[in-house]
Amino acid sequence: MTIWEKLYLPAIFKGMAITFSHLFKKRPTISYPEQQRSFPAVFRGVQVLNRDEEGRERCTACGLCALACPAEAITMEAAERQIGEEHLYREEKYAAKYEINMLRCIFCGLCEEACPKDAIYLSQTFAPANYGREGFIYDKEDLLIPNPKENPEAYQKALGNRPIKQG
Repeated sequence: MTIWEKLYLPAIFKGMAITFSHLFKKRPTISYPEQQRSFPAVFRGVQVLNRDEEGRERCTACGLCALACPAEAITMEAAERQIGEEHLYREEKYAAKYEINMLRCIFCGLCEEACPKDAIYLSQTFAPANYGREGFIYDKEDLLIPNPKENPEAYQKALGNRPIKQG
């Protein structure tokens, strides 16, 4: 080693040049609350239980989404529709209890593909952070989108830009 290399001056100047060059590069981070990151169209976010145009739940508790889930994150219990509940549920059978454990979910989208009634889909929003494990188990009330007759603006926002399937 030469005396020049023993002083480490070339290495210090090289490091300072690299550090100084980073001042002029675009920052990869965003200021989250003020700026929203745009996600691609194929982004798979948190699951949402869909309603039809009349505000009735689409889910018929067939259980295909729970069977298709490789992580076994979905649990449901079926119930029979009572007389006078035609405005709440689309079919004779409905999901009385519907839960998704987001700690187990791998956001694969198989539940969305398995559903014959377009009752569940993965939205464009990501799962929020939480401090306890109980907060990651979403029940039916957490997953249902707003009623289109009572709150049409929130319903359209929850649908996002996905095409609406009839039937």
